[in-house]
This record gives sequence, structure tokens and C-alpha cells, in this order.
Amino acid sequence: MASILIVDDAAFMRMMIKDILSKNGYTVIAEAENGLKAIEKYKEVNPDLVIMDITMPEMDGIQAVKQIKQINDAAKIIMCSAMGQQAMVIESIQAGARDFIVKPFQAERVIEAVRKVVG
Repeated sequence: MASILIVDDAAFMRMMIKDILSKNGYTVIAEAENGLKAIEKYKEVNPDLVIMDITMPEMDGIQAVKQIKQINDAAKIIMCSAMGQQAMVIESIQAGARDFIVKPFQAERVIEAVRKVVG
């Protein structure tokens, strides 16, 4: 099963995503609370997939995606965004994200996105 890095500045959001993923047999191998930490963790654990929030302190998700894609062009990333951030979603897809999930999360949508990207 795919190993996953969850990046979100809200601990409860990370917990919610982790819960959905583990109930469906995925392994969350690391978490990060901002884009800078996400890059460090990515290098450290080399996950199969990153689930990345867009709006975070220190470095946002779009910048982090660009940096991760420089480390590994084949990196698989799914973005999370709140409603009404369509422009940011487009920007993140252009930066290299494979899909996006809109908050508040629906478990089925999260799993569908993950399966689509990593199988």
C-alpha cells in the first residue's frame, strides 16, 4: 500500500485525513505543518504520495509543490483547498499537483483521489 505524507497547518485536519486513509489501508508515514517542513519530510521519508494543503504559514502549498517537483519530478501530490480557491487549484495543478480535494472533506472523495493517483 502507498505511503503518504500529510501536510496541513491544522492538526485536526491532519488527524481527519490520517483517519480516513488508515481506515482504507493506507499508511501515513509522516506529517508536516507547513511547506518548509513538507520539503524536509519529503526528502527524509520519500513517500509515494503527498496530500498538501494550499494555505499555510511560512511556505504555502503551491511553493512546496514546486520545490518537491524539483527534488523528484515524478512526485505525486494531491492538493487540499477550501471552497472558492479555484484560482489556487489551477495554479497548484500547473505547479505539478495531480488532483485536489475540497474542504470540508468527504471520505469517499479523499479515497477516490488517492486511488486515482497511486492506485
